[in-house]
Amino acid sequence: MPGRGRFGLYRQARGHRPAAGAAARVDRSLAVADRAGRRADHAIGGGVIVRTMRARLMEMTPAPKPRMRAIRSDPDRARVLVVDDDERNLLAIRTVLEDVADIVEARSGEEALRHVLKHEFAVILLDVYMPGMDGYEVAQIVRGREQSKRTPIVFLSAVNKETEHLIRGYSMGAVDYVFKPVEPVVLRSKVAVFVDLYRMRREIQHKAREQEELLEANLKTTGELMRAEQELRIAEQRQAAIINSLPIVLYLEPFDRTPRWPAFISGDLKAITGFTIEQIAADPHIWQDRLHPEDRERVLACLEERKTTGRLSIEYRWRAGDDGYRHFLDQAVLLPGEDGGPGEFAGTLLDVTERKALETQLLQAHKMDAIGKLVGGVAHDFNNLLAAVLGGIGLIERRLQLADEQKKVLGMTRHAAEQGTELVRRLLAFARRQKLQPAPVALKELSIRLNELLAHTLGGLVETRWDGMDQSWRAFVDETQLELALMNLIINARDAMAEGGTITITAANRGPADATALSLPQGEYVTLSVSDTGEGIAPAMIEQVMEPFFTTKPIGKGTGLGLSMVYGFARQSGGGVQIESEVGQGTTVTIWLPRAPDQEGLLAAVARDGAPGEPMRPLRILLVDDHEGVRAMTSAMLSELGHKVSSVRDGNSVVKRLKGGDRDWDLLITDYAMPTISGSELLRKAREHAPALPALLITGYADPDSIGSRPDDVEVLVKPFTIDQLRAAIGRCAGLC
Repeated sequence: MPGRGRFGLYRQARGHRPAAGAAARVDRSLAVADRAGRRADHAIGGGVIVRTMRARLMEMTPAPKPRMRAIRSDPDRARVLVVDDDERNLLAIRTVLEDVADIVEARSGEEALRHVLKHEFAVILLDVYMPGMDGYEVAQIVRGREQSKRTPIVFLSAVNKETEHLIRGYSMGAVDYVFKPVEPVVLRSKVAVFVDLYRMRREIQHKAREQEELLEANLKTTGELMRAEQELRIAEQRQAAIINSLPIVLYLEPFDRTPRWPAFISGDLKAITGFTIEQIAADPHIWQDRLHPEDRERVLACLEERKTTGRLSIEYRWRAGDDGYRHFLDQAVLLPGEDGGPGEFAGTLLDVTERKALETQLLQAHKMDAIGKLVGGVAHDFNNLLAAVLGGIGLIERRLQLADEQKKVLGMTRHAAEQGTELVRRLLAFARRQKLQPAPVALKELSIRLNELLAHTLGGLVETRWDGMDQSWRAFVDETQLELALMNLIINARDAMAEGGTITITAANRGPADATALSLPQGEYVTLSVSDTGEGIAPAMIEQVMEPFFTTKPIGKGTGLGLSMVYGFARQSGGGVQIESEVGQGTTVTIWLPRAPDQEGLLAAVARDGAPGEPMRPLRILLVDDHEGVRAMTSAMLSELGHKVSSVRDGNSVVKRLKGGDRDWDLLITDYAMPTISGSELLRKAREHAPALPALLITGYADPDSIGSRPDDVEVLVKPFTIDQLRAAIGRCAGLC
């Protein structure tokens, strides 16, 4: 394919005559460039090679005398836009890149956008953090504009190298990051790649005009053939190495070729697609047959449309040689033919699979966070309801003499309410909002208890086998929640084996290097793997099974919460979950848990029901709760304990009473989540008027540590609570007086 660099050489040769002594050398050099240009006609990067030779010829030519007219610079020289609010950075980048391209400077996002409106750039080097409009906003606006949305953007950053910031940059349209302080060689190499691609695209667009100019330049070039051919080969190898190092393929495709397959390819096609150009030529239907079924109709319609618009830009999924789907960004422009008719499409095929995977992970994280917030709010309301139910049951048991049948009914009611409490805890484990109480757990003892508990549940068709429990480290985790997670996994495994089978629970010790696959922090972990020999899970469903309310079981056989809660518990405990499955062979779910430190005194404090002790003196208690049912039940429980209670629903009225001098109270009990004023804010204002007033905070949220602005001497009691737990909490608060 012809390039335009040789015509530039020709213009310089005509505008600047060498001295008589150097004329012969120049003529021979021009002959070499002539034959090199003919070889360059068959390579996309020909223009770049000949321009390199032109620079060397000018070094051989004597310098022009001062009276001679200066040679004009190349008007088609690529431009690079550098955006940075620091003058020193602009000066440093200009010094590194000024011989690669024309440098255009901008000191703010607004100034950069004005340049983008006026000029076309090979690449934009964009500082992330600037006063006013930052780099992310500039990149988003540039990507939203039709004329500049394909301009490559490279972010310059001195901080925030974490994955979440990199993902945000790539989602805004960046193709690369360069971190400050900038390494000149790295920056120059990266920018040179984009400048070369920019020049190649410009050269392709001007192909018809340049053919005539290159023909004239070919008639003028002379020189040493062997040396020129050697330099051309070296340059081609360099350029091929650059293109092959990128996940991109350059192609030329005839305008009306059906079925679609390229006539020319540059780049490592086999590494990206799994097929060689020879295989595609032998079976031209490969491309169309391997389009994803959901994308095929859209892609084929876009291909028809490009014949009218003369351009193509589309993303789609394509089944590669390994039968895995990859995401491709396919872009092309139409080059006119020599006779004015339709010529061929020149384009690029870019593998964006990794970028799409990162986008999917980010979207999944946002979705799970939103669901977690929703679950946390619902759990708070459930805890309020359960607090009233369980409190009422406790009062009935204390105040009434019940017959056996009545006790049985009341026990069933209590059991149902406690099951509701357990469900709320499981929901909060999924939402990662539960207050866990980690402690060293010996897996051998855990396996014995679970094996006895599940013996009757699994039935005679299922056999359980426990491996590696004796040799494993202790896990640092909430033991109750671990038991619940294992029970969920074992019951799921049983349900997957309709005709029976073997469930294997295996414990193993894992070092820091093993956790890399799950992106876990460096450290030592204990893994518990639950394997079955059941139906397995289809690959398309592997990513969905962790989502809440998704289940493969028939209607009425599952809630879709089991695996999602296991995932939430593992993540909250500092570990993770890994699933491996093969259809027809079975499934293995592995929980990663942190290893317990080898230190004494690390057992977490567990909140237990207060056992009845010495009688407590009657207290004057001011109770604040906006939930009528919980307020009434808590008031009744306090009265049952012998205290004098004044209950109100509004925190502001309490502040007014204290401010007006009504301060003769032994204890203030307040709910945390209330309209108008929160429990923490109420305590702060109450302490302004009654600094020594003891207080107890009650809440339906599971994590007391997440309550902000809570005084250090204020205890938190989590709903639902029993009358004994309430009495114990009051006793501890009274001890603070």
